[in-house]
Amino acid sequence: MESIRCSIGIMAHNEEANIGQLLHRLLEQELTTVAIAEIIVVASGCTDSTEEIVSRCAARDERVKLLTQATREGKASGVNLFLRETSEEVVVLSSADLLPNFTTIQKLVEPLADPDVGMTSGRPVPVNDPDTFMGSTVHLLWRLHHEIAQQHFKAGEMTAFRLIFQRIPYDSAVDEASVEPVIKGQGYKTVYVPDAIVYNKGPETVADFLRQRRRIYAGHLAVRNDLGYVVSTMNGWRILAALLRCLDWRPKRLWWTIGAVGLEIYGRWLGWRDYRTRRQQHVVWDIAKTTKRLT
Repeated sequence: MESIRCSIGIMAHNEEANIGQLLHRLLEQELTTVAIAEIIVVASGCTDSTEEIVSRCAARDERVKLLTQATREGKASGVNLFLRETSEEVVVLSSADLLPNFTTIQKLVEPLADPDVGMTSGRPVPVNDPDTFMGSTVHLLWRLHHEIAQQHFKAGEMTAFRLIFQRIPYDSAVDEASVEPVIKGQGYKTVYVPDAIVYNKGPETVADFLRQRRRIYAGHLAVRNDLGYVVSTMNGWRILAALLRCLDWRPKRLWWTIGAVGLEIYGRWLGWRDYRTRRQQHVVWDIAKTTKRLT
């Protein structure tokens, strides 16, 4: 069987804490029916050693390529630059602050051997300490994402898809959600691959959590109103059903869950307010610094 060639795009802004180990993990992937043709890192307005680290990796492996944006233009701009530069028909979008398992790319791309499948998404697993309030909140968030995605596809963190379009909206704050309606609109199936695990780190402070959640919700509102597409995690009843399935009734955990729900509601309200007032800070957003060092 001929291997499925793919191009991996990584959008990076000041990612020196993780970009080296991410590239190492991608270059050491265990592949059988998938081949990584190239790994393109778009470094946008970096002021740390991100570009230097990527350049060293590129000197060791010709599949690694560095594209530089002198000023920070936002993730959607970086995604569109990557899409213009690649010539592969199957692409993988990865956040720079992830660590995939050694089999993740194989499992993520393999379903695209089916010509009816147009997009896949892996399962994010946080490395935060679940025995703290913020760690528990992050684990709950991604557990709910997993519960919902098993029944109703929701892309997140690392996705693979057929490149059947030229760009996503430049003002998008949620690149994966902007791709979903294009793929589904062409009649392709979307597949959640829970075995394609990517490790990430959620916010460790309330401020970083709210900064992240308001941006994402404002982005999802824009996708709903501008593209006419509603991501699966916008459905409150669906979230409630998943929450009840995951509920931990131990007193401390229950109080933490109530606190997490309150934070999410407040974050969504902030995102709704941002969207209603057409604030554009989510195109080029403030980095949640506590999410950047996984190990």
